[in-house]
Amino acid sequence: MFKFPGNFLWGAATSAYQVEGGNTRADWWQWEKETGKEPSGDACRHYGLYEQDFDLAKGLHHNAHRLSLEWSRLEPEEGQFSEEALEHYLNVILALRARGIEPLVTLHHFTNPAWLAKKGGWENPGTVKLFLKYTAFILKKLAPQVRYWITINEPTVYVYESYIMGLWPPQIKSLWRARTVENHLAAAHIKAYRLIHETYWRKKMQLPSVSIAQHMQDFVPCVPDFRNKLAASLRHRWFNLGLISKFRRHKALDFIGVNYYSRQRVEVQKWGLRNLFMDICVKAEHRVPETNSSGWEVYPEGLCRVLLKLKGYHLPIVITENGICTPDDALRWRYIEAHLRSIHRAIREGAPVTGYLYWSLMDNFEWHDGFGPRFGLIGIDYPTQQRTVRESAVQFGKVCKTGALEQDL
Repeated sequence: MFKFPGNFLWGAATSAYQVEGGNTRADWWQWEKETGKEPSGDACRHYGLYEQDFDLAKGLHHNAHRLSLEWSRLEPEEGQFSEEALEHYLNVILALRARGIEPLVTLHHFTNPAWLAKKGGWENPGTVKLFLKYTAFILKKLAPQVRYWITINEPTVYVYESYIMGLWPPQIKSLWRARTVENHLAAAHIKAYRLIHETYWRKKMQLPSVSIAQHMQDFVPCVPDFRNKLAASLRHRWFNLGLISKFRRHKALDFIGVNYYSRQRVEVQKWGLRNLFMDICVKAEHRVPETNSSGWEVYPEGLCRVLLKLKGYHLPIVITENGICTPDDALRWRYIEAHLRSIHRAIREGAPVTGYLYWSLMDNFEWHDGFGPRFGLIGIDYPTQQRTVRESAVQFGKVCKTGALEQDL
């Protein structure tokens, strides 16, 4: 029997734009219309069905749930904050609390208000101040009900997809502009961290735990020569640890939020900055046998290795996302079970992991991949919005209830 620590956070995660539906004021909504991409539309109608969804989570013995707030709902036009939207999110959080589920609240999960995008988005240095105003508006009602805050979801992924690869809005390919955006996101986190703590201190409330959710991979040299090992080390230091180290230096991190899905096999073709950071192995014979439906390798060993590399920060670690998109639900449970074993190994070796949140509670809109990928513990039939609890959710629910994994399946 593999027992996890007491008071462990068990649950799943969602993000507002991916599940709520009808976020017409967001930059993604406008971008979908302009590019002809598959529209998010009604998504999972979670904005109206959240109580039903949380009943399912409670029935699966979740004691924690990560959600995000949609900035474009809360501030649909610059300086025009919506009390109605804020009241809605308060009710969402109270619904979780009524079911004994701890909310972990994310302030920014990839999407921006359309008006902000027109002002240059995160390239505009003024966005940092605007983000603080948005954060202050949220805190006035939500602070008493929230212990865990995640300011920004996967800032390096946002930078990479939107400003290096040019796949996401605003579809720009510029290393210089990418660096500018990363700096502004970092400044926004540091200032928001201080604002959140000051708010709780001023109101004489128990101080909160504040972090980011950082996407991390296990960077593995395909052939362990000097160039590949150097590239793997550089990628780990920038993609995985760069912002974490910066926030630690600024004393702006209470725990480390880790989003982990797979590894990256590094094979550098030639010397060059872009090659050192971008080249990967494409040899079919080097792939592991199981992948998700998007082609990402199932590599649970990498999560243990990543967690052990975080020990030196001496901060609690929460797995804020880990999951698989697949039509094979048996594979979904094998994925979860293998990653939980990997986490348990890391804990035994001293990694201070305090929670695990599966991505995602339900099937949802997966950004530029649309509705094809199926990550959910709960299946969604989009035409009818029928929810179906998958067997993997039931098996995971047993772990959530007992805090233990059977040693042998």
